[in-house]
Amino acid sequence: MSRRTRRPATFGQALSAEWIKFFSVRSAFWGLLATLVVTVGLSALLALAYIVSLNQLPPARRAAFDPGAYGLAGLNFGVITLGVLGVLTMSGEYSTGQIRSTLAAVPKRARLLAAKALVLAAVSLVTGLVVAFVSFFASQAVFATKDLDVTLGQPGLLRAVIGGGLYLTLVALFALGVATVVRHPAGAVTAVLGILFVLPIFGAFLPGEWGATVRKFLPSSAGAAIMNAGPASGSLAPWTGLGVFAAYTAIILVAAFWLFRRRDA
Repeated sequence: MSRRTRRPATFGQALSAEWIKFFSVRSAFWGLLATLVVTVGLSALLALAYIVSLNQLPPARRAAFDPGAYGLAGLNFGVITLGVLGVLTMSGEYSTGQIRSTLAAVPKRARLLAAKALVLAAVSLVTGLVVAFVSFFASQAVFATKDLDVTLGQPGLLRAVIGGGLYLTLVALFALGVATVVRHPAGAVTAVLGILFVLPIFGAFLPGEWGATVRKFLPSSAGAAIMNAGPASGSLAPWTGLGVFAAYTAIILVAAFWLFRRRDA
C-alpha cells in the first residue's frame, strides 16, 4: 500500500484561503462598510461645519484654508477602522485558537503571513481609494455652496487624494504587523491607536526646534503629510512623509515575520 505524501499548501492556495477567510468573517464586512459610510459622512459634516462658521473665522485662518486637505480630514476615521481591521486579520485567529488549524494547513509561516498581508493590502487599497475619492467629492460639493471648492486638476490634489488611499493601506499593514508581534487583540488595538493618535499628543509638548523635528517624523504625522495639497508648515514633504511611514510599516512587518517564524502557535 503506497503512502501519499502531503504537500504543503502553495502560496496561491494560501492566498485563496485567506481571501475566502477574510470575507467569511462578518466583522470584516461591517468594518469596511463603516469605513466607507462614516468616513465620507464625517468629511461632509466637517466641510459643512466650516461653511457654517465661515463668517466667524479670523482672516488669517481663512487665508490658510486648504479645501483639498480639509476635505480629506474625515479619513482619520478610516485610520481607526482599517487599523482595527488589520489587527483582527491576525490577532482574531489567536483569540479563537484558529491559528493552529491555519498553521496545520499552511505550515510555512512566512508564506501564510505574506498571504494575509497581500489580501489585506488589496482590500485596504481599494477601500482606501474609494473612500478618499468619495470623501473629496462630497466635501467639495459642500464647499461649492460658498465657491470654495477645488478640483482634482489643481496642483497636488490628485496626488493628495490617491495618497490618502495609500496611507490607509499602510495603516492596515502596520496594524497587521503590530498584531502579529503582540498577538492579543485588545493589546494590539491599544498599541496601534496609541502610536497613531496618542503619540502626537505627547509630541505636541516637546519644546523647541528638536521638538518640531520629532513631531514631523511621528508615524501618523509623517503618513498624513501625503494628503497636503501644497507645502504645510510643520510637516514633511508629501512623498517624504509617506516614505517615512512606509519605512515604519516595513520595520514592524519584518519584526512580525521574524517573530512569527520563531514562536509557538
